[in-house]
This record gives sequence, structure tokens and C-alpha cells, in this order.
Amino acid sequence: MLTTTDTVSLTGPLDSAVLRRAAAPLTVTVDDEARARIDRGRSLFHGLRHGDGGEERKIYGATTGFGALVGYAGRADEADQCDNTLAHLGAGQGPDLPHGIARAALLLRARSLAQGFSGVSAEVVERLTAMFATTFVPAVPRYGSVGASGDLIPLAYATQALRGRGHAYLDGRRMPAADALDAAGLRPLALDGRDALALVNGTSVTTAATALALDAVRGAHRALTSLTCLLADLLGCDPGFLDEDLLRAYGHPGAVVVGARMRRTLTGVAPSGTRPLQEPYSIRCAPQLLGAAEDALRYVDGVVAADLGGVSDNPLFFEDGTRENGTGTGKVVHGGNFFGQPAAFAADLLASVTAQLGNLAERQLDLLVDPARNGGLPPMLAVEPGAQHGLQGVQLATTAFVAEIRRAAVPAGMQSLPTNLHNQDVVPFGTQAALRSYDMAELLGLLCGSLALGLRQAAHVGARRPTAPGCGELLDSLVELIAPVEPDRPLDADVRAAADLLVRGDPT
Repeated sequence: MLTTTDTVSLTGPLDSAVLRRAAAPLTVTVDDEARARIDRGRSLFHGLRHGDGGEERKIYGATTGFGALVGYAGRADEADQCDNTLAHLGAGQGPDLPHGIARAALLLRARSLAQGFSGVSAEVVERLTAMFATTFVPAVPRYGSVGASGDLIPLAYATQALRGRGHAYLDGRRMPAADALDAAGLRPLALDGRDALALVNGTSVTTAATALALDAVRGAHRALTSLTCLLADLLGCDPGFLDEDLLRAYGHPGAVVVGARMRRTLTGVAPSGTRPLQEPYSIRCAPQLLGAAEDALRYVDGVVAADLGGVSDNPLFFEDGTRENGTGTGKVVHGGNFFGQPAAFAADLLASVTAQLGNLAERQLDLLVDPARNGGLPPMLAVEPGAQHGLQGVQLATTAFVAEIRRAAVPAGMQSLPTNLHNQDVVPFGTQAALRSYDMAELLGLLCGSLALGLRQAAHVGARRPTAPGCGELLDSLVELIAPVEPDRPLDADVRAAADLLVRGDPT
């Protein structure tokens, strides 16, 4: 079994870096403050459920059926009510979610429950945190959530795996969940109806996928900003399109920020004097395009931060500040904090950003392989055109990547379909938006890797040595990573290696 010394507290805020780390074993802690909150919430739930006279009060999911069947009584036995919650949600289909998303979703679920508003037992949170010290990953099918009452179906599969039902992965190997728990040294979860509902009634899968997608797109945005500078330097472009006064007059803060970054990277650049007065838009308008992306990404940053810190569940339990017989009094509120519309809008915006960044990378590579526009370099950057084909296959692949991104970029967050006997008569489809954006971000990384490979090959077939030290350092890192394309060879691994280096900072 793998071990780790990495530690995360459920009391502190989570961010995308923590979610990425959750893909591997890490130590998740529940401090005394969080445990006290959980215990108070549990006590409050029991006090509100049974009331002063001992007569049971209706609380959704604890005493009732679910969804459209809320008007009917649930099961009297707590273990049966748990089964009643989870069994009917075993309707997911398709391939399993990426392991990083599944574990990140459970980390978010644990943090939401640890805020003390859900009325769950402390043991539920503690068992969740114990899982993270192992390589255990629930097998969660991709399709089935509409993101309205949270991610009910995918989170039900995750919960069932933690109970020893269904399937899970351990050390990357798929097996029955009971076997995976046993091999990992984990005890199966024992739940009542409130615990079970709280585990599934939240947007944790949607939030995890959106946050991880945002992280990947931000990495690609940084990479494209640097690669655009290297392209301009290799071709000998005049950096006037980055003029500080020009971009300030544009009026958009993202363009100002991106322009400043690009000017720093291009410090010391010497124009060749042989380029046209005005460069193609894929160079000249890059600060405006990348700047607009920066502005949009900052909006998505805010939505993700709110979702990472918020509580997505129903119902929620709140104290009123008084204590009676040690149980506390307060209120149970039935509402819609599990409704994933903010993430749906954010993920759709992220998809639009991803598509336009992909367009930019593909057009820049097209410019680079075209002898009519690349300053006289050979077609396809081939050392001996005809006898060799250089980047021809890579460019074909980038065209396919862009087409796939465009096909996937259709907004999901406004395609509501009523379901659940019109109980869920409007739904956000945030899960679809988030998972789609996660997939698109992977393709965007490959587009960045493809452009980087082209820039490295351009230096091999006659482009000048970069004159800006920052660009020279970037090129040197690519030269160290990737051999020149001479003669032709399969380049798929080189594209992935460049993407890992530039987007994820993890050279392979």
C-alpha cells in the first residue's frame, strides 16, 4: 500500500491544488473544532426529528420517501432507510469516472459534511477521511446525474462502494468493493437514512470536475501565453502589439494583465525588421484573446471558490443559539443548496474559453508550418520536404482536436429537461457541463503540446535563436525534452510530454 505525509484539514479551505493531490494517498484530518460542529449538528437533527413530546417530525429523507415520493413514509428501520436511499439510485451507466474526480468529489463531500449543517454522524466523516490514506477509489459510472438534487446517482455509487457494495479500485486494479475495502484495511460504512442522503445530496462530483478542469485550462492559458511569446520571437515579430498604452486604452483588465506577462517574457527581444507591418491576428490579437480568457477564468475562479467552501445538501439544520438538555434547539430547512446551476454556467463558460484557446493554438501551429507565413521555413517544418513530412501528422491531429472541442462546447447549463414526476421540473445539467469541460481541457493541453513541438522543430529547421532570454529558456527546455524530428517518427508521445511539461509542470 502507498503511504503519504501530505496532510489536509477539513477545517481549512480547499483549492484545486488540494483536489489534485487527492488523486494520490494523503492524510485528511478532522480537528476538534470540526468534530464539535458535526456532533452539534447530529444532536440538533435528533432533537428536531423527535421534538419535545417525542412525536416524530417529518424530515425529508429521514422519515419520508425521496424525490417525487416525499409524500409517502419511508422505512421505519434506519438501516432499511439507508438502503431505500441508495438502492434505487443504482442506475448509472457508462465508463467509470477518472479516479482523480472520484476521490476529489469525496474530499469535497467530507468537507461539506464537516461544516456541521447536515446532521450526519461523526463516524461518517471519519471513515471518509480514513479512505484518503489509501489508494481506494470507488467505481463510479459517468452517466446518470442531472446535477439538480446534487449528483445523486454517481455519489450513490461512491457511497455503496464505501459500504462494500459494487466495485472499486485499489492500487489501480478494479475489484469488488468489499475486497478493496478489506485489502485497504478499511471498515465498511454503516449508515442511517440521514447519513446516506447527506452523502449523495450534493454537487461534489460537479464541483470536483469543474475545479480540476479550471486548473487544467489555467495551465494551458499560461502555456499559450508563453508559447505565443516564443512564436513571436522565433519569427522576429515587432512586440508593438503588446504596447502598454495600447492595451490600457482597450479597457479590459485581463488584456492589461496578459500584456504585462508577455512583455516580461519578451524583455530583450530584437525584431528582425523583415515581418509585415501588421502580424496575423493569431499573434497581433493574442493579448486581447488571452486577456478575455483571463477575465472569464477569473469569474470561474469565483464560482469554484464558492462551491469549494459552500455546503451542498438538503435539508440543513441550524441552531438558534440556545441549548436545552444538551441537545440544542433550532430549525430544519428544506431547500435547494444542491442545485448545481452556478457550476453549470461556469463550466459552460470554461468550455467557451477552452474552445477559443484551442483555436488560437491550432492557428498558430498552422502559421508556423506554412512557408508563405513562417518567414521562409520549410513546409510542415520538414528537414527534407517530400522525403520527410515533419509536423504534417501533428497538424492533422490538431485539426481533429479542435473539431472535437467545438462539438463538445455546446452549453449544457440551459438545456433543462423536467424529470422525477416534475419534482425536478428545472435542472441545470452541471455535471454534464463539468465533465465535458474536464475532457476538453485534456484536448487543449494536447494542442499546447503540439504547438510546443512545432516551435521546437522550427528552431531545428532554420528559425533564429530567440533574442529574449525568457524565450530562450523556454526553447531550451523544449530542446532538452524533445529530439528534433529528423527523420520522421511517431510524435504522439512527444506531444504528451510537451503538454505535461508546459501545462502541468510535470515532464515525463
